[in-house]
Amino acid sequence: MNGPSGSASGASARSGSAPRASTEPDPRYRRFYRVVECIPEGRVATYGQVALLAGRPGRARLVGRALGSLEEESEVPWHRVLNARGEISRRGLGDSEHLQRVLLESEGVTFSAHGRVDLKRYRWK
Repeated sequence: MNGPSGSASGASARSGSAPRASTEPDPRYRRFYRVVECIPEGRVATYGQVALLAGRPGRARLVGRALGSLEEESEVPWHRVLNARGEISRRGLGDSEHLQRVLLESEGVTFSAHGRVDLKRYRWK
């Protein structure tokens, strides 16, 4: 599994920034990572849902920051987190949005013609 900052090939997909130097996930975001690690294959959660389940309601953007800080080799299934409309959030330059869609589709998650996931069908919990 690759983090949102990279692609399956290992190339950086985040807006041109270098990967974090540490190989350990940022401890400030540990609660978010634990929630995301619980999302089963073929299911998704929203940033706000992850924040709520981690005990940080209203901190959806912080969840996005946490997932964006993951190393490329991270085992946290970052790709299972979408915005409140069931869409993949844009991350700037790179191909992380494409990678996220490919990873979700490989788990059986389908997208509408408008690029949305049916949250009533695929939402975890």
